[in-house]
Amino acid sequence: MAVHGGRGRSGGRPTLEEVAARAGVGRGTVSRVINGSPRVSDATRAAVEAAVAELGYVPNTAARALAANRTDAIALVVPEPETRFFAEPYFSDVLRGVGAELSETEMQLLLIFAGSDRERRRLAQYLAAHRVDGVLLVSVHADDPLPDLLAQLEIPAVISGRRSADETLPSVDSDNFGGGRSAAQHLIAQGRHTIAHLAGRLDVYGAQRRIDGYRDALREAGREVDETLIAPGDFTEEGGRRAMADLLARHPSVDAVFAGSDVMAAGARQALREAGRRIPDDVALVGFDDSAIARHLDPPLTSVRQPIEEMGRAMIDLLLAEIADRRPVASRGLDRRQVVLPTELVVRASS
Repeated sequence: MAVHGGRGRSGGRPTLEEVAARAGVGRGTVSRVINGSPRVSDATRAAVEAAVAELGYVPNTAARALAANRTDAIALVVPEPETRFFAEPYFSDVLRGVGAELSETEMQLLLIFAGSDRERRRLAQYLAAHRVDGVLLVSVHADDPLPDLLAQLEIPAVISGRRSADETLPSVDSDNFGGGRSAAQHLIAQGRHTIAHLAGRLDVYGAQRRIDGYRDALREAGREVDETLIAPGDFTEEGGRRAMADLLARHPSVDAVFAGSDVMAAGARQALREAGRRIPDDVALVGFDDSAIARHLDPPLTSVRQPIEEMGRAMIDLLLAEIADRRPVASRGLDRRQVVLPTELVVRASS
């Protein structure tokens, strides 16, 4: 009896066996065609594809993933407290890019926070069970054990921002050095004399590179680098406020500030106003990220734009390539990819 209209003999969804019977081949051959195996002749592939189309067969993706030792899921792991994730636009922009790129696939995205020791232990157990095909890591600090754990478990992973110049995992980053350099060059060109830098966490390689760019611009202009004008912060608004207040106490003559993030710049703005300093008349202010915060501050904030959403998209592209490469992670060696996207200074009224 012929089977039409996407229904099997039982009246339900067509089965793999019914496709095989219609095409005159074995069940394994149908499976190989559906999974794109090259070990099938063109004639057989055409027969199976015709049977699939005629019966309206829809592959069971969950069963297919299980058979291929795949979960069709990836995890976006944030080794920070949830409060920081929701307070900083950087994370939501990365997530937007990741989600947009992943929407073109059948992969599911899991958002996992690992800001505490308890959360990290639970994450380690989850990953050890191989419940995801790959991991995206954002906001990784130099001493973070998660990247090494992923390598040990042979789980494909991509990180946003290298941990060091000798990064071993595939990574996507922005040109932090060039961004820091352009920020300082802009302030020098505005005729500012005492240019301070509010740095992010120094165990974050990107924060170190922004400092290096700041120093390079000063040296290029023939200025001496005064290390006491570099105040370490933590990428938070309160950290920016404290660092700015401390700088003003030590260097009342500061007339320009380059903050390591827009969030820190917002904190610095608060401290400057509390000290009676006008922006930009008394102190010019530049941030980093070019987030929504930069546009909504009063005055609007000059900021170094890093293409955060594009970084999220690039991370997905890189991770899917890693997942498709079935060789053991440890054996890939020089195949590692380090993607660096350009930054751009966006000048507004604060400087």
